[in-house]
Amino acid sequence: MSEGAAWRPEVLEGGRTDEQDPRVQAVLEVLAGRSTGEVAARWAVDPVLVHRWVAAFVEAGAAQVTNTPDPEAANQRDRFLAAFAHELRTPLTVARGWVAMLQEDELPPTMVASSLTKLADALARLADRIIDVELLAASSLGLTRLEPTYVTIDELAAGLEGLGEIAGLGGDVGVTVDPDHFRRVLRDLWLAGRSIPAPRSLRLEVAEIGPWLELRVVRDADPIDLEVLKALFEPFDLNDDGTGVTIGLYLARALVVAHGGTLGADQDEDGAVLWVRIPRR
Repeated sequence: MSEGAAWRPEVLEGGRTDEQDPRVQAVLEVLAGRSTGEVAARWAVDPVLVHRWVAAFVEAGAAQVTNTPDPEAANQRDRFLAAFAHELRTPLTVARGWVAMLQEDELPPTMVASSLTKLADALARLADRIIDVELLAASSLGLTRLEPTYVTIDELAAGLEGLGEIAGLGGDVGVTVDPDHFRRVLRDLWLAGRSIPAPRSLRLEVAEIGPWLELRVVRDADPIDLEVLKALFEPFDLNDDGTGVTIGLYLARALVVAHGGTLGADQDEDGAVLWVRIPRR
């Protein structure tokens, strides 16, 4: 690969086309006359998602043709700005509080080290939120850039809170992905798995399905409310305790699509499976 060349994932049936976002391709297939169910099966997504993509595509096109501003776009912008400010406020307030106490020598020497650790954690959270928003902006503009590297699932999943032994094929399976981006995908998928109602258990599984590698966050839990499940795929919804906002799986889905994969969820009365599927090689 020449220096500066854009990396593209391998083209697989049910993944992405070489030049077009798979969501757009799915919509065009529906508009060309194929049934929603057939298109959903071909692209390995829920038919509800295909209906949503078609509706959004038609609405956006109608607004463009009639030169009618979309009021929802302005609402989404305002919602984003309010949500982003709210999400930054908590770690920023914590960091400023610890800095003030350190500056005024209000802490005994025995607490200085732990205070610096808390300050560093708050600043790290602040930086992480900023990176999330930068990635969201890049994905919305089609500017996501990947630096693929061969890495194991163990390495990608390191740091997930409460992660036990990785089931299925195990954590020593290797994939070629952008490690930084894909760690965020697994992070968000794992956090979504811990949604209300809290699961009785949560585990990560790895399976191979044809040319795909599927990573599954398996919830042993009562069903997630359908509105909550839907909100997991929308950006900037309130989090579980109402103290902040979350980008849910919106960014994760964008990063997975950039890798040539898909992301989704299945649920029954015994629990749910949140999964991400990427090309095996």
